[in-house]
Parts: sequence; structure tokens; C-alpha cells
Amino acid sequence: MKCNCVKSLCVVLCSVLMFSSCSTWSNTAKGTAIGTAAGAVLGVLIGEVAGNKTVGTAVGAVVGAGAGAIIGNRMDKAAEAASQVKNATVQTVTDANNLTAVKVTFDSGVLFATNKYDLNAAAKANLADLAKILQEYYDADVAIYGHTDSTGNDAINNPLSVNRANAVADYLMSLGVSVNQIKSVEGFGSTQPVADNNTKEGRSANRRVEIYMYASQQMIDAANSGQLK
Repeated sequence: MKCNCVKSLCVVLCSVLMFSSCSTWSNTAKGTAIGTAAGAVLGVLIGEVAGNKTVGTAVGAVVGAGAGAIIGNRMDKAAEAASQVKNATVQTVTDANNLTAVKVTFDSGVLFATNKYDLNAAAKANLADLAKILQEYYDADVAIYGHTDSTGNDAINNPLSVNRANAVADYLMSLGVSVNQIKSVEGFGSTQPVADNNTKEGRSANRRVEIYMYASQQMIDAANSGQLK
């Protein structure tokens, strides 16, 4: 899947913000990672990436620059690890607390048959690799979002996007990812396109499941107290 709109946002923001960067990794079925590792990232606002849906909730504690950099380093490592998962596109983005977060996107065609929400065998293998990373980064909260293209109507697209997001969440939990780590599982139907639904390529890009990893309260507290490495 090609995320041209997100890459464009990265180019604009990265040229304006002196100390920010934005990286995208894409992993094909052959397992070849493409991209460049990033430092602590301000990057693309999650609200832009997820269509005005901010990931994470604002915390009461102030996150200092040093703590933010430590969290950024940890999340960059998580992104680099996730970039090894086959068929995943991985990006570093920014959460509701202006901290580095990780966005992992799977084309729905990789995960499901047309108009279905049963995970195929290849999808289960890909998600099994991702589950290991989520368990390693247990102090990152997780949000899972399902999306469709605009083909069909809301009566079909809305529940399909929800069911696909739930299918991914359920499978990750069956592999040992903690239910407490997965904070949000939602479907947005066709309301948050990332490409032009008037083209075949655009519709393909819009049919997707996004998995976000972002700093939990536990990670933020550990960073503020100097205990996060």
C-alpha cells in the first residue's frame, strides 16, 4: 500500500520543524524493509493521519523534553522492530501528548477476503510477528482501527470495518497480547479515506486496518522518573 498523502505531510512538516522527522517503513511479502530510522519525532499529527481522530488521551503530568526524547527513542525502536513484519507499512507519528507513536498499517486485502472479516493464514502469520513486538513493548498502549473504501453503503461498510478491527484485536489477544494493552478497537467505515476513492489504487489504499502503539501512562511515568531506558 502506498501512503502518498501521509508522505506528503511528512515532507511538509519535516521541512518546517527543525527538530522533527518522519519515517515510513514498508515491508513486502518478501520481507524487505524500506526506510530510514528516526530520532525523537514530532512528525505527522495523529489527527491528520487518522482523520481528525486523536490517538491517546492527554495526561495530567507534564512530559519534559528529556522524558519525551527517551519515549521517542523507545518508540523508534518499536517502529524499527515492526518494520520487519511482512506486509506492514510502519510510520512514526505523534500522539495526543505530542509524543512519538507508531502506526502500523495492513492493507485489508492482505488480511481478509473481499467483504469478509475472517483472517487468512498469511495474515495470522504477519499478526503473530506483530504480537511478539506488542508484548515486548508492553508499556505501549494500542489502538486498532478498521477502514473501508466508499464502495457500497454505510450499512455494509460500517459493521465490516468494526468486525475487521475486532478480528485483528481478538487474534492478537489470543496470542498473548494483554487485553489491558488494547485501549481502543473501532471501525470508521469509509469516513476516513487516505486516498482518492475514484481510483482503483485509491480504494485499495483506503481498505486498511491501522494499529497504533503510543505511550501509556506507565511509560510516561517511567520516563519522567528516569526509569525508562
